[in-house]
Amino acid sequence: MSEKLDKLRAMLKKEQERRIKLNNRIAVLERRIQEEEAAEVSNMVRTANVTPEQLAALRAQMGLDRPLMERYVTWLFAFFTGDFGTSYSYSMPVREMILDKLPITVTLTVMAFFLMIVISVPLAVFMAKHEGGIADSVFSGFNQVIMAVPSFFSGILLTLVFGVVLKLFVPGDFVSYDVNAGKFFAYLLFPAVAIALPKTAMAVKMLRSSLLAEMKHDYVRTAYSRGNDISGVLYGHVLKNAFLPVLTFFGMALADIFTGSIVVEKVFNIPGLGRILMTSISNRDYPVVEAIIMMMALVVIVTNLCVDLIYRKIDPRITVE
Repeated sequence: MSEKLDKLRAMLKKEQERRIKLNNRIAVLERRIQEEEAAEVSNMVRTANVTPEQLAALRAQMGLDRPLMERYVTWLFAFFTGDFGTSYSYSMPVREMILDKLPITVTLTVMAFFLMIVISVPLAVFMAKHEGGIADSVFSGFNQVIMAVPSFFSGILLTLVFGVVLKLFVPGDFVSYDVNAGKFFAYLLFPAVAIALPKTAMAVKMLRSSLLAEMKHDYVRTAYSRGNDISGVLYGHVLKNAFLPVLTFFGMALADIFTGSIVVEKVFNIPGLGRILMTSISNRDYPVVEAIIMMMALVVIVTNLCVDLIYRKIDPRITVE
């Protein structure tokens, strides 16, 4: 009993020493941050000819005279209550700026995700149905090429071919949804295709492999023995089970489409969240950058949570412990 107690005391002492070292490390980092902030502010003062009184008033207005952790907790609480702060560049609430551009980015994300689902599922089933054939080989080759091309380069190619050469749309001639909804969706079609192409290629490859693996199970032979043809077996029996491993990818793809649409918005000159983010980074408009980055992080977290819940709904064998 005494030996066990001595071990526990030794462990407690060791953890206390680790905590002291950690606290010291945190204190050093906080001091370094304050020194760097002071150095940067001093440099700004020298270059902008700001008086110490003006600087003190500005620091108090921005809350920089408070401790770092207090500022962080205050900002985090304000963020989750809908107060994202005020933009330095535009002198307007960040919430209004984001809400004004959010429908554009969300519409682009939904369109790209819809195209990915509509194209990838039938194409993967078709390739699995004709495994080893000419069509399967041709589509597999194209699939590898498309998967290697980033979305922004696909956007440049689509703009060149369909915008400059074929003149199916005018690059940069964006029309807002509150002006003309038809032209709004028509203009977002090509950016959505550019975003969806690499994700569709990945989804086709994964779903095809999953379908072929499921085709080797015993229940497939049972389905054939009941008179089902290959299309009936694939769509009626195999697809649901093969879709489970790919479901996680679709969830990750949805979050990636939302966060990755920034560059494509820049290529097609779409005034969505991407333009605001790029402009705010250039202007060091930190409240806007923080709000958009946090929103993207929340989208990723919520999407993964929804995928886990859907996964459990589809496959009751999965339990949460």
